[in-house]
Amino acid sequence: MGTKTQPQPQKENERRIRANDREFNAQFKYADNFIKTSKYTLLTFLPFNLLEQFQRLANFYFLCLLVLQLIPAISSLTPVTTAIPLIGVLTLTAVKDAYDDIQRHLSDSQVNNRRSKTLRNGQLIDAKWSGVQVGDVIRLENNQFVAADILLLTTSEPNGLCFIETAELDGETNLKCKQCLPEITELGQRHDLLWNFNGEIICERPNNLLNKFEGTLIWRNQRYALDNEKILLRGCVLRNTQWCYGVVIFAGKDTKLMQNSGKTQFKSTGVDRLLNFIIIGIVLFLLSICAFFTLACAIWESFIGQHFQVYLPWENIIPKNVAQGSTVIGLLVFFSYAIVLNTVVPISLYVSVEVIRFAQSFLINWDEEMYYERSKTHAKARTTTLNEELGQIQYIFSDKTGTLTQNIMTFNKCSINGRTYGDVFDLRTGEVIEVTDALEPVDFSANPEFEPDFRWYDRTLLDAVRSDEEHSQNFFRLLALCHTVMPEYVEGRLEYQAQSPDEAALVSAARNFGFVFRSRTPNSITIEVKGNREEYELLNIIDFNNVRKRMSVILRRGDDIILYCKGADNVIYDRLSTSQNDIKARTQDHLNVSFRLKFSFSKCI
Repeated sequence: MGTKTQPQPQKENERRIRANDREFNAQFKYADNFIKTSKYTLLTFLPFNLLEQFQRLANFYFLCLLVLQLIPAISSLTPVTTAIPLIGVLTLTAVKDAYDDIQRHLSDSQVNNRRSKTLRNGQLIDAKWSGVQVGDVIRLENNQFVAADILLLTTSEPNGLCFIETAELDGETNLKCKQCLPEITELGQRHDLLWNFNGEIICERPNNLLNKFEGTLIWRNQRYALDNEKILLRGCVLRNTQWCYGVVIFAGKDTKLMQNSGKTQFKSTGVDRLLNFIIIGIVLFLLSICAFFTLACAIWESFIGQHFQVYLPWENIIPKNVAQGSTVIGLLVFFSYAIVLNTVVPISLYVSVEVIRFAQSFLINWDEEMYYERSKTHAKARTTTLNEELGQIQYIFSDKTGTLTQNIMTFNKCSINGRTYGDVFDLRTGEVIEVTDALEPVDFSANPEFEPDFRWYDRTLLDAVRSDEEHSQNFFRLLALCHTVMPEYVEGRLEYQAQSPDEAALVSAARNFGFVFRSRTPNSITIEVKGNREEYELLNIIDFNNVRKRMSVILRRGDDIILYCKGADNVIYDRLSTSQNDIKARTQDHLNVSFRLKFSFSKCI
């Protein structure tokens, strides 16, 4: 930091970074954290925008026509008749494109001027995102966006854990867990120790692979392997973690988010392509007419027109030879008719399309039916050139239903030990009553941790839980323990952050029935059952995957070791003993008749 650093050789396929040493990192000329997604500047707007506009065939056609009208020998019309409409179209489109790019500039400015706490000379200062450089140590706080791609150093959570939301990167709202190197966690949030941290990072070059990172940290003469689990990417949001510190590895255009964004390019819509196709047809029709007139004029001049030169003399540029003169006159007539018949190509059509697009973008922004009241968010047309594409969608490819729906799961029914709960029966007829808003839900207010939004209509399950019925107790104890949900307190109220909506729904159900998940550490899980705290030692978590199709946790309480498992019904069925065939059959009937939910069981070993 205060010492002279010598230039270091760097291989083409690697990147060298030294924490808290801007002089060392400056020799490699790494990108700063300033981003730019706009297309134009004041100097480049006119040439680049005109180049894009002349990619439209109609604009290019009228430009060629304007050039022809500047030649007196073939033009019978003043160039103004073509110049004014063409300039009008170009100006209108340029104004619309300028508006779009101004919005990009404003967005870039807003992002670049976000504030980030950066460590400088042992002190934490408030700096702009654009001022952050590779090798800087920055501090992030809960619910804050990550300013650049960083190597996680320390966190507020035990064992160096932190949780992030990656919705800006991959659209996933579930939380992901990251963990820093255990050897660095001792630095904590002591600024003197973090400022003296001089680890050297050797890693891969910038790339767009979100799920891959390879590198090595050299610190105190030791080498530590780095992978994607120790990296926080720009665009992520820190969740359920009070604070964390990290050293910047990639900044600005080198971050994986910007590597995936690519350069802003000119985009043409289906309507544009259709108009270009139509214009090609119209121009070919126009050329065929002009070619016919050219041929007819050459023939007429060869056989008849040459005899009327006393009354209709040829121009001086026309050869005196009859054959040559007729040919030249025919060619000049070709261009003259192209000018006279220029109205065949409808330049006004482009004006109409541009005006409609521009107005449509505002109608989308003002549409009350596209207003999301919960987050108070209006629809926003980020470009005025692609609006009509929304109405021409033919196929939607989705990896899961949650992408197309609100992705909300609710706890409606369950089957416990061969008995189903959740249906409400008419006491007179014995028939199932349809659940509507008019039906009175079960009152959970006796539970201080109940959720007012939770709805359950079958009181028999609550009575079974309160009467300490063994199977219902085990069922909800499993739901409260077998998961990866993280608890947090928001304004004094317990809330859950789950990796998936079904996990959130199951843990929420257990909470309302009196089995409240309170806290977790890397080595323990604590729940509260009817006001009594139960702490379990966490021995292992085996996450759900596409092969196992189930999730398991192994816990210890006292002298008992307990395995809780939940997963797909067919996977759980295969692990039941033959003595449970009756329960299996009844449960399968419940699944077939009324619902399709996760089946679960607990087992002591």
